[in-house]
Amino acid sequence: MGFGPVRPEADEPLFHAGWEARALGLTLAAGALGQWNIDESRHARESLPPAIYYNSSYYEIWIRALERLIDRHGLLRADAPRPHPRRLQAADVSAALAAGTDYTRPVATPPRFRPGDRVRARNIHPRGHTRLPRYVRGRVGRIEAEHGGFVLPDAHAHGQGDAPERLYTVVFDGAELWGPDAEAGLTVSVDAWESYLEHA
Repeated sequence: MGFGPVRPEADEPLFHAGWEARALGLTLAAGALGQWNIDESRHARESLPPAIYYNSSYYEIWIRALERLIDRHGLLRADAPRPHPRRLQAADVSAALAAGTDYTRPVATPPRFRPGDRVRARNIHPRGHTRLPRYVRGRVGRIEAEHGGFVLPDAHAHGQGDAPERLYTVVFDGAELWGPDAEAGLTVSVDAWESYLEHA
């Protein structure tokens, strides 16, 4: 995208500035109110206009998305409950983070793919949320693992229920994604839901 190479930092700190820790804390505390789910939150970040998204730091993106979610769900309206009944207390943060959320779901149908199968990531461009990276769409990879059923983020982000599907790890060769100039031996693993894939 013209932004230069990614340069990993040795011994990178968890946060580069105090406001980044506050951005994470605000996002987690607001999410605990139960007005949106993780997929709607992720969609709010990923649907920021490109000029804003690509020119913002990681936690700037989180704050910009949080502003949209708070506005969309009316959390600052005059008639919003105060304090919110699901407010996350400081003493409960560690336990809430440790508990996490279980997104596994049963799926009645057998897997369409097995480890070792060659698959193509479908060339889809949905208007809403998807977890299928654009750079693998239309590309061929190999199934490495099948993980069972999970909530489908594409539906979950838009209030359409869990819509569970099987989840697979697909390994793509770097040359398949970026051509002959790709780094030798590079592979990229992507977790992809069943509807993202077709037999190659």
